[in-house]
Amino acid sequence: MIKHRGFPSRLAGTDYQFTIRRAAKTRPTRLVARERYADRRPADRRADAAFMAALWDHFGEEPFARGNLDAGRLSWLFGREVIAAEDPFDPESYDALLRIDPDRARRSFPEIFAEQP
Repeated sequence: MIKHRGFPSRLAGTDYQFTIRRAAKTRPTRLVARERYADRRPADRRADAAFMAALWDHFGEEPFARGNLDAGRLSWLFGREVIAAEDPFDPESYDALLRIDPDRARRSFPEIFAEQP
């Protein structure tokens, strides 16, 4: 499992986890596209925005391996702002390549990209 050094491990002051410490003994948690409803708690929205900002700062538009990124947190963005970068895509692999869809990310999180062109 690739460990993304320098990537924040969690949202500061909360229990919202961004990375995992070690690989699962059996198989990695499957990535699934989770629906984000309009009535989500503000703390959940802040966690999504902070995770997206960390992904953008760390990887930009380049493809990246899933590695030690938390599957639960990644699933809130998967299929929309974060998409598969390879075909076929294995949602249960730590080596699976992902990438950010910058257009979708800008629409979903305008506060992150406000100062960028």
